[in-house]
Amino acid sequence: MRQLALVTGASAGIGRSIAADLASRGYDIVGVGSSAKVEDLASELTQTVVHPVRADLSTREGVDQVWREVEALDRPLEVAALNAGRSLGGGFLDTDIEEELVMIALNITSQVLLAKHVTRRMSEQGHGGILITSSLSALTPTPYESIYGPTRAFMLSFAEGLREEMKEHGVTVTALLPGATATDFHHSAGMDNTVFGNNDWKNDPGLVARQGVDALMAGKDHVVGGDAKTRRSALLNRVLPDSVKARRFAKSSRPTP
Repeated sequence: MRQLALVTGASAGIGRSIAADLASRGYDIVGVGSSAKVEDLASELTQTVVHPVRADLSTREGVDQVWREVEALDRPLEVAALNAGRSLGGGFLDTDIEEELVMIALNITSQVLLAKHVTRRMSEQGHGGILITSSLSALTPTPYESIYGPTRAFMLSFAEGLREEMKEHGVTVTALLPGATATDFHHSAGMDNTVFGNNDWKNDPGLVARQGVDALMAGKDHVVGGDAKTRRSALLNRVLPDSVKARRFAKSSRPTP
């Protein structure tokens, strides 16, 4: 029997590429997404068995639905890629607080709830790997995406702490920190009128996904997803003062009139 992997945010973007990468490595996929596009995974990943789950992970009911689907398969869970997330662009004075609360629920609360299920299952098994998608934005203030960056910083810290806890249970935890990636992510965040709105200069999602899965399989604590320029940006973000990083980020995230 092929091994089983859970991938959230599998409707599009990096999550869809992670699902495809894991399928190519011999995993059956539980692919989770909020849109009908997740249903197309089975026709795309014909080399494997796909269990699509359409669920809204910004709600507790959506998380519970996903876990019921995993448990119904009654199989060991070898990999969990907790990748679901979204952003919201614009000045904090102008953005909708209700949209921001939904984003916090998706980017943080749902990940923690699913991680609770996943870690307990994997600790019982005595093996497994968890890939948590954070972002390069976790390493810098993110003006004009003022809530998104902190949600990714939370997930990076969570992943690093969880990694240490899970070692004694035979479970690996790896954080993936993608740089700007050529997906619909910034379009969905309403950021077409920013530098981030142009995908021409961004990293390929297939590359980012492969780097994340490679790092997970190698047992690494984290990996920066992207090209050499992206990795240099990560190094700069480790050393530059926050005030400098905030000004640099705003050049790309500030909406144009």
